[in-house]
Amino acid sequence: MNVTVVAVGKLKERFWAEACAEYLKRLGPYVRVSVAEVADVDPARAGGEGAARAAEGRSVLSRLPERAHVIALAIDGKARTSEELSARLDALALDGASDVAFVIGGSTGIGEAVLARADETLSFGPITLPHNLARVVLLEQLYRAFKISRGEPYHK
Repeated sequence: MNVTVVAVGKLKERFWAEACAEYLKRLGPYVRVSVAEVADVDPARAGGEGAARAAEGRSVLSRLPERAHVIALAIDGKARTSEELSARLDALALDGASDVAFVIGGSTGIGEAVLARADETLSFGPITLPHNLARVVLLEQLYRAFKISRGEPYHK
């Protein structure tokens, strides 16, 4: 399976980049993961939040693998335990999904076009996370999911 993470915004602070790099390294033995960053759009310059989301959405859509099963991170998405996420990824693999893409929106959320393209949504709970932290949490949860799938220990 190939996993692509498409994220709006860049990791500007070193500690975010280091945390993501650590989980990408840990994921290496389990799955091929690539991260595609797209520029965030300033709502004031784009003509409002809706226009910013739409512009970011066009960039996100251009970075998604053509046949990928797309999972958008959204506060109102389906909440899953780590075990459920692991089982979901296993089910996608068994169903023949060789490419899975996760989308992390910017500060104004995810545009309608991206949500329309998404095959499902995933929520990390009813809290709002900064996109940098959401990326770290996603990579950690992917690592945990693949460890669970292989029956390998992971601290609880």
